[in-house]
Amino acid sequence: MKNYKIILSLLVISMIASCSQTGESGELIGSTRSRGSWFEPVPYGMQFIRRGSIRIGPSDEDPTGSISPTRTISVDAFWMDDTEITNNEYRQFVNWVRDSIARDLLYNSSNPNAQYYGNLDADGNFVGLNWKEPIDWSDTLSLESILIPASERFYRKQELDARKLFFDYTWIDLQKAAKRQNSYNYETQSYGGGITDRSDFIVRERTHVYPDTLCWIRDFTYSYNEPWTSKYFWHPGFDDYPLVGVSWDQANAFCQWRTKMQNEFFAKVGDATVQDYRLPTESEWEYAARGGLQNSMYPWGGYYSRNQLGNFMANYKPMRGNYIEDGGLATMKVAHYPPNDYGLYDMSGNVAEWTSTAFDPLAMSLVSELNPDFKYNAADNDPPALKRKVIRGGSWKDVGLYLQVSSRTFEYQDSTTSFVGFRCVRSSFGNDF
Repeated sequence: MKNYKIILSLLVISMIASCSQTGESGELIGSTRSRGSWFEPVPYGMQFIRRGSIRIGPSDEDPTGSISPTRTISVDAFWMDDTEITNNEYRQFVNWVRDSIARDLLYNSSNPNAQYYGNLDADGNFVGLNWKEPIDWSDTLSLESILIPASERFYRKQELDARKLFFDYTWIDLQKAAKRQNSYNYETQSYGGGITDRSDFIVRERTHVYPDTLCWIRDFTYSYNEPWTSKYFWHPGFDDYPLVGVSWDQANAFCQWRTKMQNEFFAKVGDATVQDYRLPTESEWEYAARGGLQNSMYPWGGYYSRNQLGNFMANYKPMRGNYIEDGGLATMKVAHYPPNDYGLYDMSGNVAEWTSTAFDPLAMSLVSELNPDFKYNAADNDPPALKRKVIRGGSWKDVGLYLQVSSRTFEYQDSTTSFVGFRCVRSSFGNDF
């Protein structure tokens, strides 16, 4: 009897606690989700850039004669890759696209093991590819659509056709959704601005992922760079070298894929956290490159591209025709030179880097002082001037001027070169830094 009373008392206490947790106590306690227990893990290969303010723009006389003003801005905290994306890292993306296309083809083929390439739910509906099933690369009949046609083969060698590697993804155009004319009218239960429903804010993209390896030949006339073309992206000796030959669109596709992979992993382990990788804005890039040094011309501080011992601090073109004076002929392994005070390597030199920002000479005079950015989503049929995207940092083939943290220039978003790469950022949230 005594045990029965104890159990009954515990049940009553449990019911009271349950009521208070759901707000039935009449007190304002917030949602039932636990508070203060969330922790943002450190993403692999990234450095945390603390929120703050800084003066951006020319730190000295500007020999280019640009009209960019010097302004004080404030930037939210974010994570940034400590190095530029390397060949080895981007190959993970290319291989994933290759394997996903191959598995899809095999699942929809007459291969004896076709059923094993897909995952089905209890009702027998396809819910995704089975990545545990090894790919039967010998089934050339099923994989024919991604192989080089027989008429185009060298020495009759059967090879994968890199021209067939496309990554399909979607993203939400929040800029379009935020326009007042496109707002949802709760009285009429409809959108304005000719918007039919929420799907009008979804943008569907299809991007070719294989880098343009021919850029090593295209960028230089009367120059023997064929070995760089055939080896740079795939040879293991270049694993830790910065990726080049990718367009702005391809860099964005990589960010979307990285987001997909991270969030799918979180979902598998029961974590509802959603992380979004992207290209840095121009202001984020300069804020990070300065490393907390307000008026420095270079990420390492000071007014010179060498330190007090006369050693070069970045990979660039220090003298006419003498590319190797700084120790490298073209690109060099990432993290060859010391990092800045934020722990970021090669923010100047090695390869210039794509940002998400559209290029306009007057943009810095127009943007907000809070997380400034200037965006334009150029369509394929837009004129070239609207496809200009800001690149920062200078490269192995640039003179010292372009290594300055305030130097800005552009490339067209659909162009590929041997001197432009990128690194990713991820916004930080929930941290009171």
